[in-house]
Amino acid sequence: MDFVSILWDLDEEADGNVQHVAEHGLTKDEVDSVLLNPNNEVDESHSSGLPATFGWTGTGRHIIVIWENVLDDPKTVYPVTAYEVPPRRS
Repeated sequence: MDFVSILWDLDEEADGNVQHVAEHGLTKDEVDSVLLNPNNEVDESHSSGLPATFGWTGTGRHIIVIWENVLDDPKTVYPVTAYEVPPRRS
C-alpha cells in the first residue's frame, strides 16, 4: 500500500503516538520506514481490527505498525502503535 502522508502528534504530547511508539523503543523514522515501503505486508490487527503493516526497519528490527486510515486522497494514515515482533512465517 502506498502512503503519501503519515500523521504524527507533537513529540512532547504525553498521550500522543510519538510517545507511544517510544515506549516500545521505536522512533518515528523506524515506523515511517515500514509504513512507506510498499512491499511490506498489510494485514489486520487481531486485537483492534485496525490495519497492521509488518516490516523491517532500517535498524534491522522487525516490527508491526497498527494504524488508522485518515484520508484516502491523498492517502494519509495515523500510526496508533508499533512494536517489535518476530518475522511471520510464509
